[in-house]
Amino acid sequence: MSAVSFSLLMLGVFLNAMAQLLLKAGTNAVGQFEFNTGNIVPVGMKLALEPHIMGGMACYVVSLVVWIMGLSRVEVSIAYPMLSLGYVLNAVAAWYLFGEAVSVTRLAGIGIIIIGVYIVARS
Repeated sequence: MSAVSFSLLMLGVFLNAMAQLLLKAGTNAVGQFEFNTGNIVPVGMKLALEPHIMGGMACYVVSLVVWIMGLSRVEVSIAYPMLSLGYVLNAVAAWYLFGEAVSVTRLAGIGIIIIGVYIVARS
């Protein structure tokens, strides 16, 4: 895999992870909600206009373009497992940014993901 291909895939993974973190920050700002017929429009507007959620959606759009560019250069059977690195990024960032727990079991799972992605990338 070339450096450009790898960089495109990693940028796609990073942007996808960033989108998730921004969506979480947006839902934290909005608070817990339920959709029903009486509030679907007000809650939908509140969510649609929340800056973090708009940023998350923008990251998704850019990540899609970058990901397509990466897929044009790398086999999907190699590229797709790279998305698992997003779990690693999000677990660390969620711990740091949102105070979410990262247990020993989660750390073990993260280690397995990293090893698995390394093995697939080397194949």
